Amino acid sequence: MARCFPFSSSVGQSTPIVSPMPSPALKIKEEVPGPSATWIPTSSPPRTQGQKRKRSDQTPTGTQDRWSVKGMFGLKMQLKRRRMSTVRPEDHKAFNRLLEDPVVQNFLAWDKNLRVSDKYLLAMIIAYFARAGRPSWQYQRLHFFLALYLANDMEEDRQGPKHSIFAFLFGQDRTQRAKFQWLRAQLFRAIGWKAWVTREECEEIQAYQPEHWVWKRDRTLLQ
Repeated sequence: MARCFPFSSSVGQSTPIVSPMPSPALKIKEEVPGPSATWIPTSSPPRTQGQKRKRSDQTPTGTQDRWSVKGMFGLKMQLKRRRMSTVRPEDHKAFNRLLEDPVVQNFLAWDKNLRVSDKYLLAMIIAYFARAGRPSWQYQRLHFFLALYLANDMEEDRQGPKHSIFAFLFGQDRTQRAKFQWLRAQLFRAIGWKAWVTREECEEIQAYQPEHWVWKRDRTLLQ
């Protein structure tokens, strides 16, 4: 999945410097990603011929276990699978580092009405970083805005607010929007086309650092 991500460790060199004011151009150079890790499932050691599986719950010979269950007819059971979080500490580290970027800080201050950057949309950025599975140091400023735009694609019905990201990055220059959209599609592929993030996942991400200032960007408090 990570091999679909078009950004390598030198993305900081190829990513243009985006100023808080509208910039005239955005040059992006696609680079070949590095190899992704191979997942190897664990397995139990093979048994030799004639070796029998040991059972610790065997009952004595000749006795009947009165607690044994022959069937579950008429018994309704609902098993809830416990979801294991895929967010790593390094994903939070990458997000916190990008929050120190002056352009990102200016953008968050600019979006004072939280139309495109409330706490849930920002938590989705961390979820996308985790699903892309890249090392934390490879995420740069451009990745922050690509993930934020994709989060708005999933959560916001109106087109106007998310297009304000274009206005902030490019001003009136519309020639760079096609490149940005192409890179957004590459990010979508990198996360395995899984852009949906539940509210539970967002709250779990926020609970990692519950006192973080960014989680105070609650849109409901402005109403």
